[in-house]
Amino acid sequence: MLSVAHGGGVRHPDDPEPVESTKIVASHTLAAIGLVISPFIGGAIPALLALVLARQAEAEIRDSEGFLLGGRKLARIRRLAWIAIGVSAAVVIVVLLVTVVDLARTADQPGLEGDFAGGLGRE
Repeated sequence: MLSVAHGGGVRHPDDPEPVESTKIVASHTLAAIGLVISPFIGGAIPALLALVLARQAEAEIRDSEGFLLGGRKLARIRRLAWIAIGVSAAVVIVVLLVTVVDLARTADQPGLEGDFAGGLGRE
């Protein structure tokens, strides 16, 4: 049986070549999409999915004994996803504050109470 030294370990020549985890690629893409659309509040959804996929990819990479690559990107993926979630949360807070201030500003203005039909139907 022939053995080939690879990356500090010994592997069989018939073993497949190490490849990048597809979940790493997917989570990196989702984190980037989440960051791009985070000002529109919807960026939190792909960012959360990116965090879930990154967790699954980390477990798979750890269990693959070196045949799955991409572990170095995990920190960047998590950072992008959390930034997207933070921006989305900030947008929600700003919208809520603007709404509350607008409601407070218009609270003392007269509304449409009373006889706004102008006396129609009265003779």
